[in-house]
Amino acid sequence: MRTIAILGATGSIGTQALDIVRRHPDQFRAGCLTAHGSSEKLFELVREFRPDVAALVDEPEAIPRDLRFCQWVFGPDSTVRALKASKAQDALCAIVGIAGLDAVWTALDVCERVLLANKEALVTGGDLVMTKAAEKGIPMLPVDSEHSAIFQCLQARQGNPVRRLLLTCSGGALRSWKKEDIYNATVKDVLAHPTWNMGGKITVDCASMVNKGLEVIEAHHLFNMPAGKIDVVVHPQSIVHSMIEFEDGAVLAQLGNPDMRGPIGYAMGYPARVPYDAKPLDFAALGHLDFAAPDAERFPALPMAVEALKAGGSAPVVLNGANEAAVGAFLREQIPFGRIPEIIREALNAIPVTPITCIADVYEADAKSRSVALRKLGMRNEE
Repeated sequence: MRTIAILGATGSIGTQALDIVRRHPDQFRAGCLTAHGSSEKLFELVREFRPDVAALVDEPEAIPRDLRFCQWVFGPDSTVRALKASKAQDALCAIVGIAGLDAVWTALDVCERVLLANKEALVTGGDLVMTKAAEKGIPMLPVDSEHSAIFQCLQARQGNPVRRLLLTCSGGALRSWKKEDIYNATVKDVLAHPTWNMGGKITVDCASMVNKGLEVIEAHHLFNMPAGKIDVVVHPQSIVHSMIEFEDGAVLAQLGNPDMRGPIGYAMGYPARVPYDAKPLDFAALGHLDFAAPDAERFPALPMAVEALKAGGSAPVVLNGANEAAVGAFLREQIPFGRIPEIIREALNAIPVTPITCIADVYEADAKSRSVALRKLGMRNEE
């Protein structure tokens, strides 16, 4: 029995992780559940899973009487305080954006393992986070389907050097759109992801291919692989989740139907595999699998992310901050979709690269990036 803190319990990753807990109550217990503002959803989860601690960033008017059996924490730092109070063995960090960095940083101090579903923690604080994890001997178990696939393939390396990592990419909702149409895609267009069921921000990032750029940066830190040895290939069926290539040309791939409970369960149960009523792959029905190179002209954010990784220092933080500001404006229907990569480019051009030596440096670079992005968007610094 492992006690797990699910940070971001009402989101897509959190609810699917709780489905694993629900199916295997003899193996897992949800000792801590946190959310931002979805109080009614969290109330229902607390009723079902009965954690020791629960947290909401936005404090509700009242806690229902039947839910006062657990400790409640509220406020901007509620996730961190709840995690400390819970004494959970594992932390599933599924908070979207740089907002999840503090949670990952704290989890490295108070938990035995970190189950990482927040790629921005490594995009912005990668060297700092991975150094701390190594010093403390805390496993960082990836939950992103691509990084989980690479992690699984690496179990078979037996000390052999890996020539390159190949991250697969569905291409998002706009994969086959013309460049001129992509610019004016609506929120409804962008959120219609063809294979994965994810939250709004990540789905937008998939459509712009920013998400894949962030995953390249995450893979660099997780697997200590230089940017030049990480490739991206578009694979619309989302059956091959990622691959590794050895120096003799052999390629190992991890395949499965697109269901995030697979990588979530693998991280939760590692090294054991946790069944969840997965649909078997029917290769005859599939017939074929398609692969293509990403189109940098139609999706310029991907090469920008690789550029930021190579530049190092604060550049990935700036990339991420500008993207978060632009995506927020797009989801509020304040800018066209095509403005997102433009804002990222403008922020990268405007802000010099500086060293990242501590967490404070990360937040300073993030604040500068958001300030520039909001100014370019014609908005005030209110976020």
